[in-house]
Amino acid sequence: MLKAIIVDDEAPARSELRFLLAETGEVEVAAEATNVREAIEQLKDVGADIMFLDVNMPGVDGLQLAEALNELKYPPYIIFVTAYSEFAVKAFEVNATDYLVKPVETDRLMQAISKVKQLIAAQGRSTTNERIPVEKGGKKLLIPASKIHFIMAKDDYSYLHTENDRYLSTVSLAQLEAKLEPLGFFRVHRRYLVNLACVSEVDPVSGGTLLLTLAGEEEQIPVSRRRVSSLKKALGL
Repeated sequence: MLKAIIVDDEAPARSELRFLLAETGEVEVAAEATNVREAIEQLKDVGADIMFLDVNMPGVDGLQLAEALNELKYPPYIIFVTAYSEFAVKAFEVNATDYLVKPVETDRLMQAISKVKQLIAAQGRSTTNERIPVEKGGKKLLIPASKIHFIMAKDDYSYLHTENDRYLSTVSLAQLEAKLEPLGFFRVHRRYLVNLACVSEVDPVSGGTLLLTLAGEEEQIPVSRRRVSSLKKALGL
């Protein structure tokens, strides 16, 4: 499931878009923001595949934010959602993925989401050699993403678990999620990011949650209740 941030200074517009996204079953709204400053803070905190962005907002507008986000190594895909059709050309000049005019129609929204999924899939094929910087024994190492079974957040650090070892990373779990989700990783819990290719067993437990067993790992990984449904879809269950 894709993770999104909605950025719009009007609460009714955010609510309507959040409802439409929930209806698609394809996108989880991880955060909302009313201005550019809040949007940047939320992106740092939770990460996102998509940012649904209004154009006209107080202070810095959505077009300026989109242009600034292009400087990131892994920017979210930008889908503008606005009442003004005249900004479409400028939107694509700042590398917008799509441009939706309010009121948003469900079919048109699904087209935009499908476009993002296709781009992410293409990125995933081209970034299979992604490596994560870690520290071990005073040395800095680069661990291939394919070797990582799961990542656990603790305090301000992330711990990457491979088949035979554990490594410390100063990169936040939200940042690692943004980087690794296109490669088949899934945020199952606020503290855990899991490589779905390593999941060997899925055990239901009381309260409607799950425990995951990963190949070669003794520790079982908890799944938060709100992530159960989307995880089952991701695993084809």
